[in-house]
Amino acid sequence: MSPSPRYLEIMDTTLRDGEQTSGVSFSPSEKLTIAQLLLTELNVDRIEIASARVSEGELAAVKAITKWAKANDLLNRIEVLTFVDGDVSVQWMQQAGAKVMNLLTKGSLNHLTHQLKKKPEQHFAEVAAVIALGRKKGLESNVYLEDWSNGMRHSREYVYQYLDFLRGQPVKRIMLPDTLGILVPSEVTEFIGAIVERYPGLHFDFHAHNDYDLGTANVLEGVKAGAHGIHLTVNGMGERAGNAPLASAVAVLKDFLPSVKTAVNEASLYRVSKLVETFSGIRIPANKPVVGENVFTQTAGIHADGDKKNKLYFSDLMPERFGRQRKYALGKTSGKANIENNLAQLGIQLSDSDLKLVTQRIIELGDRKEVVTQADLPYIISDILDSKAIQEKVRIENYVLTHSKNLRPSVTVKISIDGEIFEEHAQGDGQYDAFMNALKKVYKKQNLVLPTLADYTVRIPPGGKTDALCETVISWSAAGREFKTRGLDSDQTVSAIKATQKMLNLI
Repeated sequence: MSPSPRYLEIMDTTLRDGEQTSGVSFSPSEKLTIAQLLLTELNVDRIEIASARVSEGELAAVKAITKWAKANDLLNRIEVLTFVDGDVSVQWMQQAGAKVMNLLTKGSLNHLTHQLKKKPEQHFAEVAAVIALGRKKGLESNVYLEDWSNGMRHSREYVYQYLDFLRGQPVKRIMLPDTLGILVPSEVTEFIGAIVERYPGLHFDFHAHNDYDLGTANVLEGVKAGAHGIHLTVNGMGERAGNAPLASAVAVLKDFLPSVKTAVNEASLYRVSKLVETFSGIRIPANKPVVGENVFTQTAGIHADGDKKNKLYFSDLMPERFGRQRKYALGKTSGKANIENNLAQLGIQLSDSDLKLVTQRIIELGDRKEVVTQADLPYIISDILDSKAIQEKVRIENYVLTHSKNLRPSVTVKISIDGEIFEEHAQGDGQYDAFMNALKKVYKKQNLVLPTLADYTVRIPPGGKTDALCETVISWSAAGREFKTRGLDSDQTVSAIKATQKMLNLI
């Protein structure tokens, strides 16, 4: 019988280290909202919400969070970065109402010597004094070993000397940061493994940065090596290239390390990620694992075909785990299977001949715009079925549309009627009006009268963006009857011209 998985603590530091992302500053109300979601929706074990002494706004934010946390019996899960500064940080903690301080200390001899210009014994004594004062004031202490990764590389004896000292202090957790994001996975395995083996009675957190894009890989190796907790941020926010991303790390640990378990609610990862994106103003890359817009979208038709036949392109990383859905992109590489999957989701069935026409139209559109959305499909189908019933004897061969400030719009149009070419130029109150005026000149020379435009409707799919397909439906009146034609294009004027070409063929 396999042993029960060991529990792994997740500490989220989006509101502290994540806020060190260049250009990011959360308001007190935004911080409170994110803190509430992290603890109640995502259910991370702890959150680091601020650095002490930063600003009055930071103090107000921490007060609001600690007030809420105390009322909900969550205060012991709220942490603040503090400093070896006598009683200054301790007083700030008391004023803010926080109870857990994460004391920033020196984890490498290089930092200690050149930044603090102190001997190890002097630094240790000052750290002990702050810990003792905090304990006296009812505060719990965790300790960061800043630049620990370089400490293990270049001054390991100092790191062990410091840990020997901390072993005798009333410290709950010792936190090992790869401050500059320099470690490769094999080093993480070696360094954390050596420390966990040497100090079996201590709790160690690993804090990874992502400067070489190794944050998630290093987290996996750190946990394998015995780390008891890991520090992550929503969307991988943080200093420079950021921290190890919460969503990726949680998914990787769940799928590749069954010997550990966390309490994180995967289904809320995407929702919280999007909220942090909104509050921070830092866009999530479309291809970012787990939370990016494209990561559960199949574009190649062969993938959609394989999914349809036997879920050939499915993996354990299923979108439903994260409250998301698989999508099949529509574009020039879509293929028939992608389109069928999208039609099925809309409850639409087409004959093989109509499906072939729809596929061809999507390929044509895909050559001009990157992706056709599922919401575009009904418009495309309507346009194609409408076009099938029309025999094309009139073709708009070419046109030039001009629109300039303080000048009337003008159009030059080249049109083919039963193989004969006509070309005219006209102005109008708008580009489409100018187009119609040029057409009227052509038809007048043929002693023909064009129908009267009775109504003109433009629409795009719900939620469509500026590049969405635009459907123009025009009602025409001629000889006592009304009829409609429609055109489809990502350009509004062009879609109207296509609708007009259908009218010219109908008459």
